[in-house]
Order: sequence, then structure tokens, then C-alpha cells
Amino acid sequence: MKATTDLSKYNNSWYNTGAGSMKRIAWYLINLVFFQSYLMPVSSVKVWLLKIFGAKIGTGVIIKPAVNIKYPWNLEIGNHSWLGEKVWIDNLVKVAIGNNVCLSQGAMLLTGNHNYKRQAFDLIVEGINLEDGVWIGAKSLVCPGVTCFSHSVLSAQSVATTNMDAYFIYSGNPAQKVRERIIENE
Repeated sequence: MKATTDLSKYNNSWYNTGAGSMKRIAWYLINLVFFQSYLMPVSSVKVWLLKIFGAKIGTGVIIKPAVNIKYPWNLEIGNHSWLGEKVWIDNLVKVAIGNNVCLSQGAMLLTGNHNYKRQAFDLIVEGINLEDGVWIGAKSLVCPGVTCFSHSVLSAQSVATTNMDAYFIYSGNPAQKVRERIIENE
């Protein structure tokens, strides 16, 4: 007889969010009102709030409405990067976003998963690193443990399950290398 999943055995007590319950509750409310809604369109206020909660944010960062950030204390964003509408950064662990990175509308950075081989469906967490000049297309997903190297592109509605080489464009599910990214001088 084959083994089955038994979620009653699920236990992620080993996982540490990196902040106490009061800080998490405060962030939940700030995130709901100022980030996930359309009530606060001003990026500088959002950047200031993220910094208060421990995020490391560079200059010139643009954060559009309806963005969801799980834990700002696990977030680093370089200079002049953009977070488009409805971006979801589910950063159970560190997410590092370099300079001049664009996360288009509905893009998702997912640092958590479950071990489908384990009966208890154990939680797995791995960080994500988006190096300088990366572009994550609309409604695309970057999976746990992935590094998108310098100036790589993940096209719209694609899923990055493995690292993406520098200066290449990836597409599909799972994303595959389709061509070189050539940036023209102006």
C-alpha cells in the first residue's frame, strides 16, 4: 500500500519569521492599508514604511498600488527598481532585488514551498536573488532558491524554477532560455 499525505502531522514550529507577533500584526495592518490597497499611491511613503519595518531600500524605488509584501525585514531592494501593481513578494526568507530591476504587474516571488515527498508535507524555504537589471514579466513566478543573474528576463506568465543566466530571455512553464538579451546603447 502506498503512503499518503497526512496534514495532521504538519509542523513548521522550526520556522522563525524573524519578528515577534506584535511587529507582524502591525505590519499586517500597514501592508493591508498602505500597500495592498489603492489608498496610498505615493512610493516615498511606502519606502519609508518598509524601512521602519527593517527593509533595506535604495533610492528612486517605485512601488505601485496593490503590492503585497509578506515580511519587509526579509527584503532588500537596490536603487531605481520598480514594483508593479499587484506584485506579491512572499518572502518567508530573504529576497534580494538589485538595482534597476523591474517586477511587472502581478509578478510573484515565492520563497516557500512544501516537500511533496514527505507525509507531513513539510515546509521548505529558500531565498530569491534578482541581480541588477533583471526584468520579471507580468504574472510571472520566481520559485524558491532561484537566482536571476544580471539583466536576465522572465517573459510574461512564465515560471522560473531554476537559475536564469545573465543577459538571456526565458519563457514558458518551466521557463526555458529562448534568446540572448541585447541592450542597445542610446
